Amino acid sequence: MGMIQAPNQTPADRLDQMVQQYEKDLLRICCIYLRDRTAAEDVVQETFLKAFRSMDSFRGESSEKTWLIRIAINCCRDYRRSAWYRYIDFRVSIDQLPFLSSAPPSDDHIALTMAIMKLKPKYMEVVLLYFYEGYPIKEIAKMLNLTEAAVSSRIHKAKQKLRTELEGGEDDEN
Repeated sequence: MGMIQAPNQTPADRLDQMVQQYEKDLLRICCIYLRDRTAAEDVVQETFLKAFRSMDSFRGESSEKTWLIRIAINCCRDYRRSAWYRYIDFRVSIDQLPFLSSAPPSDDHIALTMAIMKLKPKYMEVVLLYFYEGYPIKEIAKMLNLTEAAVSSRIHKAKQKLRTELEGGEDDEN
């Protein structure tokens, strides 16, 4: 489950492999989370920098991708807490978001992505990890330092909020 590293592979070589393998996934998550592609690119760079600095301390208790996503989400949280983020109007257009395939996204996919971007971060995180990245609830709970019940509850509430948003209703619940 840990990093698979050849005996003569340097940490810099391993970082290059991680960037090639996971950059698009991290960029997609960060872009939706931060609602700004440029900020997401900065956060992804910061993620890889932090991963490189702590590569020796990676214990392999989770997959490499899980470890990187956890770092990226924490970097996104830090970025959103910064004074800089509070004073900038981030309105990302859908064409700036990286998607899984090269085919243009459908109208339904665009509407869903925009609705996800409107969710509070605590709901957005679980939606991205569960539905987009396909992580099981147990692993999401570890990533976000939550109980499995809390993750399940957030997924349920996020689905309700998305359903309300997509059906054009108002949702007064926090």
